[in-house]
Amino acid sequence: MQQIINFIIRNKTFLLFLLLFSVSILFTIQSHSYHKSKFINSANFLTGGVYNTVNNISVYFDLKSQNQILSEENNRLKSLLYNSENKNDSTYIDSVSFNAQYRFTSANIIRNSYTAADNILLVNKGKNDSIKQDFGVITSKGILGIINETSNNYATVISILNTTNSISAKLKKTNHFGSLTWNAKDPSIAQLVDIAKIARIEIGDTIVTSGLSSIFPKNIPVGTVEEFKLDDAENYYEIEVKLFNDMTSVEHVYIIENIDAKEITNLLNPN
Repeated sequence: MQQIINFIIRNKTFLLFLLLFSVSILFTIQSHSYHKSKFINSANFLTGGVYNTVNNISVYFDLKSQNQILSEENNRLKSLLYNSENKNDSTYIDSVSFNAQYRFTSANIIRNSYTAADNILLVNKGKNDSIKQDFGVITSKGILGIINETSNNYATVISILNTTNSISAKLKKTNHFGSLTWNAKDPSIAQLVDIAKIARIEIGDTIVTSGLSSIFPKNIPVGTVEEFKLDDAENYYEIEVKLFNDMTSVEHVYIIENIDAKEITNLLNPN
């Protein structure tokens, strides 16, 4: 306390000047509208900048939780979309939570490959998240692959850029279906084979999943027709499909569980 008093005594002239100067500025601002407006604008600029900076910092550190919220919302919306049997049924939304065939789990790709002939991806969800073999994997743009092996916290995915993979897909406008494969050449192009030559095909037609397997719901986007031709026997089309997914930069994915898959498999393969 004595130090504070000594400081005031030593600097009494300067402190008096500072006090009078502050009072004079206050009177000037109060009595002149121009100076008052400039002061308010300056104060708003400073406080606004501070609040904006604080908000930006807060938003940055909150990105993880916000991404999680968005991911969960996307899961809910995808579940509504792909579980719908009749889009015109007004009772569907209310009943879907009681009888949903597909369950979605969000995940991140932590290892990606696209240059090999048989590419395998790694995602950060596994047995602890109820992920099992033969679950489908998609992104917000379209199909990605199929779960192969799982550990407690991770799972491998057989990419659609894998020569051993074959997925049932169809022409969206005609419903003619075939098998989606990959020839190990271009990571942006897959091949759709075994499409009957009676199908009407045009460049730019959309390719989607057929829904004829127990892995993927129908109508998940795959890509568009880049070019097509008849095979050597001229009975089926061979179609080059430009994939919707950029397989070189995928990160966020959704894992699809068909809750009825085991029942369907047992029925089709009783032995």
